[in-house]
Amino acid sequence: MKCPYCGSNDDQVVDSRNMNEGEIIRRRRKCLSCQKRFTTYERIEEIRLMVIKRDERRELYSRDKIIKGIRIACQKRPISEQQIEELALTVERTLFRLNEREVPTSVIGEEVMRLLHELDQVAYVRFASVYRQFKDINQFLHELRHMMEPVDSERK
Repeated sequence: MKCPYCGSNDDQVVDSRNMNEGEIIRRRRKCLSCQKRFTTYERIEEIRLMVIKRDERRELYSRDKIIKGIRIACQKRPISEQQIEELALTVERTLFRLNEREVPTSVIGEEVMRLLHELDQVAYVRFASVYRQFKDINQFLHELRHMMEPVDSERK
């Protein structure tokens, strides 16, 4: 690793620590030429995931877009920023486990809805109304009835 102070390529790793659940390794290094210390971060090279939009356009996967959509659905709900980040990370892990270079937005949207349904049903309905492009109140009612079915069968 090239020293940021003197440019030498001779260094020694002094300390290594896992970060972000083992996805990143933080290394403290000591330059053997100038004796100064510096930090490097290692991560697995990410596979460039493409998202196939409804109109068949393709664009690079953006975790920020998922977080933005979840954040909007969770406004004024008792959901922390950490929960939103964890939900987005879970979606991301699911997508990469598919081992595909291209994923339709429908797969992403359905996974977000599944996780939101477990986390907060109001946020779920908000997200679903935008994702599924509800046109009127009847579509809302249909979705709410669908959500209530498992609850009704548990009461019997």
